[in-house]
Amino acid sequence: MTELRCRKTEKSVEGEGELRDLDESPSGESTEDVGNISNRMDGKEPQEYEDGVKKEETQDKGEQVDGNKLSVKRSRTNSTSVVLQRLVKLFFGCLAAVACGMLYAVYLSTYHDRKFWFSSRQELEREITFQGGSGLYYYYYKHMLTASSFERGFYELTIDNRTVSGQTINAVERLSLYPELITSFIYRVTGSQDLMEPIYFYIGALFGLQAVYVTALFVCSWVMSGTWVAGSLAVAWYIINRPDTTKVDYAVPLRDNWALPYFSCQVAALTGFLSNGINSATEMFCYLTMSAATFTFLLLWEHSHYVLFIQGLCLFLLDSFDLVPPRKMADIHKVYLSSLFLAYMFQFQNPALLSSPLLSLLISSVLARYFQQNMKMGPLVARLMKLFLHFYLVFTTGITFSYLVKKLIPVSDGDFVLKFLEVKFGLNTTTDFVTNLLLCQESFQTPSQDLFLRLTQASVLPFYFLVLLVCLLSTLQTIYRRLSGQPMKTNLRLEDGRIGEQPEVIYHVFHTLLFGGLAMVFEGMKYLWTPYVCMFTAFGVCSPSLWMTIFRWLRLRSLHPVVLALILSTAVPTIIGFSLWREYFPRVLSELSELQEFYDPDTVELMNWIKTQAPIAAVFAASPQLLGAVKLCSGWAVTSLPLYSDVGLLRRSEDIYQVYALRSAEDIYKILTSHKTNYVIIEESICNELTHHKGCRIKDLLDISNGHVVYDRGEIYSFSKHGRFCHEMKMNYSPYTNYFTRVFWNRSYHVYKVNSVISFQY
Repeated sequence: MTELRCRKTEKSVEGEGELRDLDESPSGESTEDVGNISNRMDGKEPQEYEDGVKKEETQDKGEQVDGNKLSVKRSRTNSTSVVLQRLVKLFFGCLAAVACGMLYAVYLSTYHDRKFWFSSRQELEREITFQGGSGLYYYYYKHMLTASSFERGFYELTIDNRTVSGQTINAVERLSLYPELITSFIYRVTGSQDLMEPIYFYIGALFGLQAVYVTALFVCSWVMSGTWVAGSLAVAWYIINRPDTTKVDYAVPLRDNWALPYFSCQVAALTGFLSNGINSATEMFCYLTMSAATFTFLLLWEHSHYVLFIQGLCLFLLDSFDLVPPRKMADIHKVYLSSLFLAYMFQFQNPALLSSPLLSLLISSVLARYFQQNMKMGPLVARLMKLFLHFYLVFTTGITFSYLVKKLIPVSDGDFVLKFLEVKFGLNTTTDFVTNLLLCQESFQTPSQDLFLRLTQASVLPFYFLVLLVCLLSTLQTIYRRLSGQPMKTNLRLEDGRIGEQPEVIYHVFHTLLFGGLAMVFEGMKYLWTPYVCMFTAFGVCSPSLWMTIFRWLRLRSLHPVVLALILSTAVPTIIGFSLWREYFPRVLSELSELQEFYDPDTVELMNWIKTQAPIAAVFAASPQLLGAVKLCSGWAVTSLPLYSDVGLLRRSEDIYQVYALRSAEDIYKILTSHKTNYVIIEESICNELTHHKGCRIKDLLDISNGHVVYDRGEIYSFSKHGRFCHEMKMNYSPYTNYFTRVFWNRSYHVYKVNSVISFQY
């Protein structure tokens, strides 16, 4: 009996274990057996149950598939609508940009024709309208068209001995004649000889570039604000402030008029390249555009590397404060270096590019970054110390590199620029004629209050200060956060209210500050600052991010800040645009409707006499501005050129200007014959110059340089044993008649032949 009880106990334990195993098993044969048993108990067969479960699962899966299909369809519909909206917005924005550029070109052409009566003038009178000596460049355009072939014309310009007396120059290198070369080549290739006159093709090409200029400003403001309304407002402000944004009105062929449109394209491409929210294709397009525009800008203007140096400083600050990815900065450095190398080759190994501050900045920043690889790591105080050390290394290395290059490759005007800056900033004084002449030029003087008054009347300046203040404060906040180790947000939302975390905005803050600081010292820099003031201000008032940043600072709670920001970004530019339309549109129409009279019969008479009476081999001496017109209208050789960037030519101009000094006839004769002069032109406007700035008259500068001045109680008096040559010459008595013979005169000019054989008459 005991054995039976033990066996029963074991069997019961085994049964409990089997049941426990069945309960714990999630799947398997045992579970299926239990299910079958329970199904039988409910009166259902196992196969029927499985069919019901499968039907329910199939229905659930079908519903899920249908839901997924609906969501996919909805997402596709939403993405398609977003793409269509972007395409429509892009289409209308591009249409508005192109329309603004074309309308501006038509406006310039019409205004130019009305101002100078251009279409009703003869060829000689049209050429005289190129003022300020700028007509010299158009002469080389004519020369390229009259040459037997393009290659022959280019070769003759590289060994030009018919321009500056006694010198054989490479005119392409010395005068930066690539605009004339390219324009003449296009005129030849396209067969435009049968369609229009050469002068119309020339100025038409330049006005077309001005259209590109304003279109690039439009695109730049549009990219930064997200709305093409900002671009339209930027173009409107640019046109209204035209006297302070461009010099194309009165001196068409100047080098900066050809080059600055490419700089504007480069800035627009750089703005897009620095943006965070762009895809790889757009980034590559911006990179290629920036590369081409940088090279072209360097090629067309001899001062372009100074402008790019200021831009390089802005990018250097961006990189130092870790506000832009290192990859993008490396790409920008490649653009600068490759453009400098190509421009150096195309400009016949121009040594000025090797000693340029831009190249020094690039090399020094790369070297400093190599020695400071951990500069952007550590706490705030440590990073500040590393940053100051980085600045020190960059600038000391750059100055050392520039000094070594100038020692190895002598640059003629290197020391002169330093002396000029010393005198400009009051660190030194000088009696040098050339230095004082440049300081008296309007471009190198401090801007007058009229500039700020005009900008204020056009409503640019008040809004500019508002936009700059907000963006600058937000940029300083971003710099502090980066130095404290906080990362920058790449996907900014409107609700964040951080306009200073956008790299393109930070760049333009530095851009407008540096160029604005230079414009406060040199009035000529306003042509590089004012256009971007218009663009930057238009971006700010049309950007919801700017208004949202202000509301975040004010902690506005009465109204929804996002809605209010969107309303203000639309309402404010609308009000500004309406007020500008009401006030300035009638003025623009009146400019185009009224005929302005520009006629200079004395100059026309002088040029006609030179073309008909002077020998082909004659050499003329006069002021550089007049010599530019003489070279353009006649092609005769001259003693100097209106080129203020060439110190050698400025020294020659100083010699010729001595005809307005207190010098003897013998001294003037020796000076003129040393430059192989045959004819000298005395200008009444210089000899009898009257101006409020007495110390800036040509004869005053000459008296100071020659030591013919006496200072008495703060007044300057001229004194010499000889009379003023230009006055004494007109008296027509000995010894002046021994050296010179008057051959032509009118109210404005007196032309004297330099006698090859001196005749002593008493």
